[in-house]
Amino acid sequence: MKLKKAAAILMAAAMTASLAACGSSSSGENSSGSSAGSDGTYTIGICQQMEHPALDAATEGFQDACKEKFGEDNVEFDVQNAQGEQTMCSTIINNFVSSDVDLILANATLPLQTAAQATADIPILGTSVTDFASALGISDWTGATGVNISGTCDLAPIEEQEDMLTELLPEAKTVGILYCSAESNSKYQAELFEEELEKDGIEYKEYTAADSNEIQSVVTNAVSECDAIYIPTDNTMASNTQIINNICLPAKVPVIAGEQGICSGCGIATLSISYYDIGYRAGEMAYEILAEGADISTMKVETAPQVTKMYNPTICEELGITVPDDYEPIEAE
Repeated sequence: MKLKKAAAILMAAAMTASLAACGSSSSGENSSGSSAGSDGTYTIGICQQMEHPALDAATEGFQDACKEKFGEDNVEFDVQNAQGEQTMCSTIINNFVSSDVDLILANATLPLQTAAQATADIPILGTSVTDFASALGISDWTGATGVNISGTCDLAPIEEQEDMLTELLPEAKTVGILYCSAESNSKYQAELFEEELEKDGIEYKEYTAADSNEIQSVVTNAVSECDAIYIPTDNTMASNTQIINNICLPAKVPVIAGEQGICSGCGIATLSISYYDIGYRAGEMAYEILAEGADISTMKVETAPQVTKMYNPTICEELGITVPDDYEPIEAE
């Protein structure tokens, strides 16, 4: 999957040349991702892994930034949803490549991995991705990929998430770590969270589900053995919060969530980032690449600019949990 550095240099040179030619190309040739089509507009393919409020917000933020930076008349979007399916994701990405779009936005890990395998030429920006290095199989991570990929990360500080658990649930002796085994980013977060639990002398057990069909039985097992549960940023769990809540809440087992969407469905608290903000920043990066000739291979993957302590008032009240004043309530939808 790794590309030669020369390819990145050639990409940057092609960007500069196309911009010098007034950003217009009658052929619409986009191997560098820098030249607008014959009508003067840029075409961006957006592949979102599934429907989910967090991912929806990232897509919205990306489009808003692009419209603001390029001008609404100068950018077109082909927005596709893979519904969490690998086959559909591959079809969407391959269609983008065949259409020779100027840039691909891969919203979440599966689209990012699929796009990376599909093209070494079209610039790819990932967003809502927790760990670019693991997702792309890069062992010597420096913050930039060295290839035609960059983007924004949705990882909130794990140490601070674990601090929330000890702050709100000081009596918890055994914590269940719940995630989908098919999501490498979730495993990465789980391992970091386990390291923090070990520092505080708190025992933990891992509970993994291969897909949505296994969640009910896995969570049922977890609540019978644990005092609390931690769920990292995980697309599969995010799509099944009602199932999780229907088991955890009656069992009086509180959930600390890795992101706001999961927390609003089944958690008591989360250290939240703004998915709109990381999507917006990815949109700004798209402009820097396409209009300003930035070298994507050297662009550092960026994290959320700020995090916020948030809590779920309904679940906290039912479980009798009082949160400190520096937590903000998650508004009911």
